[in-house]
Amino acid sequence: MTNERFEAIGKQNVASRSILPAEDSILLRLLVQGLVVVGIIAVDVAAETQMSFWAVPLSLVGATWSWYRRRDRNVPVKFLLAMGMLLAMGTFFGNLFTQLNDTRLVLAELLIQLQVLHSFDLPRRKDLGYSMVIGLILLGVAGTLSQTLAFAPLLLIFLAIALPVLVLDYQSRLGISRTRKRQKRLPLFSASSPLAFRRLSSFLLVIVGLGLGIFALMPRFPGYQLQTFPVSSPIEVGNQNFQADNRGIVNPGYVREGEEGSGTGTGVSRTTGPGELDDTFYYGFGNQINQNLRGELKPKVVLRVRSQSPGFWRVQAFDRYTGQGWEISRENNLMEATRPSWSYQFLLPTPFAPDRTKEIVQTYTVVSELPNIIPALSYPRRLYFPTREVAIDLEGSLRSPLGLLEGLTYTVISKVPYRDRTLLQQATTDYPESISEYYLEIPPEIAPRVRKRTEEILATSPKPITSAYEKALYLAQALKQRYSLPQNPLDLPFLEEDEDLVEAFLFKYEGGYPDHFSTSLTIMLRSLGIPARLVVGFDTGEFNPFTGLYIVKNIDAYAMTEVYFPNQGWFAFDPIPGHELLPQSVEESQTFGVLRQFWQWVAGWLPSPVTNWLSNLWSGVIGAGIRVFVWLWRLFSSGWVGLFTGLMVAIACGFLGWLGWQQWQSWRYRRWLAGLPPMENLYQQMLKVLSAKGYSKHPAQTPLEYARTMSQHQPPASAEIIDQISQAYIRWRYGGQTPNIQQLRRQFRTWVKSKN
Repeated sequence: MTNERFEAIGKQNVASRSILPAEDSILLRLLVQGLVVVGIIAVDVAAETQMSFWAVPLSLVGATWSWYRRRDRNVPVKFLLAMGMLLAMGTFFGNLFTQLNDTRLVLAELLIQLQVLHSFDLPRRKDLGYSMVIGLILLGVAGTLSQTLAFAPLLLIFLAIALPVLVLDYQSRLGISRTRKRQKRLPLFSASSPLAFRRLSSFLLVIVGLGLGIFALMPRFPGYQLQTFPVSSPIEVGNQNFQADNRGIVNPGYVREGEEGSGTGTGVSRTTGPGELDDTFYYGFGNQINQNLRGELKPKVVLRVRSQSPGFWRVQAFDRYTGQGWEISRENNLMEATRPSWSYQFLLPTPFAPDRTKEIVQTYTVVSELPNIIPALSYPRRLYFPTREVAIDLEGSLRSPLGLLEGLTYTVISKVPYRDRTLLQQATTDYPESISEYYLEIPPEIAPRVRKRTEEILATSPKPITSAYEKALYLAQALKQRYSLPQNPLDLPFLEEDEDLVEAFLFKYEGGYPDHFSTSLTIMLRSLGIPARLVVGFDTGEFNPFTGLYIVKNIDAYAMTEVYFPNQGWFAFDPIPGHELLPQSVEESQTFGVLRQFWQWVAGWLPSPVTNWLSNLWSGVIGAGIRVFVWLWRLFSSGWVGLFTGLMVAIACGFLGWLGWQQWQSWRYRRWLAGLPPMENLYQQMLKVLSAKGYSKHPAQTPLEYARTMSQHQPPASAEIIDQISQAYIRWRYGGQTPNIQQLRRQFRTWVKSKN
């Protein structure tokens, strides 16, 4: 009989495990499907794919079929789904080995395929939970792929759907939804319901506000950033390589000589003579640059950059001055680099390596067509690029076999030198021959006059300037102050055929276009025997605190002066009015870089008095706190000594924090007691003492019930005092009798001393 009973129980358990209760909530199913749809669409928006056109309808069909078949075993369908999932996994591994450029999209495709198959088998709540997780992962993948704020509305929609999904899922776990059916049906979205619109809206606002606050305040430690290296799919360029017939730079803004049109040709510009610049492409990218062009650019976005540190996105440099522009004298001396077929990484040859550098990872996405010169921070060491070969010229510029097309993505790892002013001031003037031969050249007909004007400007310094670094700083600042930009750029006259740009800038017009300032500073430094060259590239751009990207436009392109310092490398100086004297450098900590950029964005919308007041507050109290935090972080991360020091400081801070918390709690308790009537004060003190001994009063107990309970756990003398205080408290509280408070306090103090 016993064996039969055990057998029956075993069969019952097996049956109960094999047939789990189905999830009957239609609303939960609809909302979960909404999460999945938003996740799929988010991937499409971020990656610019079209998977939604087939995945969303099939997922909806599958979810509908699952609802009607939720109580059936569906064994044939499960078999087919298992085969489909194996096929999806095989496709995933195939794509994983053939598309090494960006595995995130490969993962997203696999998840979407699995979700479509999984949507045909959603009988239980846990199956819906799998779909919720897949939707969340898809949203996360889309977040890493997205480069615009187009992703933000989808994130908010996902969050708005996720809140009621969590509530319904929790109710389903507790069985509330099944209990509701057996009870009188209440409005699902009533004011008292967890799904009330007002309540969910409040939660949504709180979560979004808290999330944005954490995002802005969270420190960014470069050493702890995930270094992924996105790159576009492979580009096959056929016979396009760096042979002798294809070593030039192609700027799509220039046209071939003899052809009509603007911005659609594939040639180079004339180096001298008047002309009009293209209003879309910056004129300074090419083998030669003509600074006798006139016109203005129409703003458009050209790059989106994700970087561990802001900086000047360097494109190329020029070494030979032509009188009205610049050119690269050794344009065909290229050092070529080829990547292996199994990797996208190029190990770049470099002509010079500074002593003190910091490794910075940057990822660029081309938004509008650019020349075949690859923007990057100074001294690129590794490049992840989709072509089979690239090249680097003797000026440190990267070249691609073809132009940078819209949608191209690549990653650069640069070792950017620190700008240590002390070391740069101490740099010698013993320049190597390879530097002196190319970066001190100046037209002899203007050299004496330019040198004289340069020395006159240096003579105005209140103290003698001896180092090349201080001379470069002083001259750049002097050009900002003494020379001006034209009120109307079109009013600046063209240079005559034999007229020199620097001479006209210094002595005739006393100003010029922004790039004319940099050309003049370069030639002035050369006149003093200081090696300098003209460098062109893009300014940092506008930082978007929500996407973490720098938005770079064509109008951010301009020229600066690079100066060479032995054993330190090339460093840029910006003499253009309205610009910072020194471009952004890695010498500053970027720990709170996002917060700083976010503040700059907010400050642009505030009135000046409010901005100044907040800036003073930030630089005073808050800035000091952040500087202390950064100093501590640097100390703790400086090896084993720093680690042990950090542990000791953390323990000490924890103890002091605990001690401070206890003192604050004690102060609050004393302040609360001081506001009570004397009898209430005494009674609460007694409860506090007993609670510390482990005899807390339950809220449902009356004072007399609590006193009788204490008589069973306390000595007779203590129980008598507890009973007297409790009786006096009852008579005062409910009878209006005035107790002998002084006598009761003496008895209480005597009792407390005896307990200790």
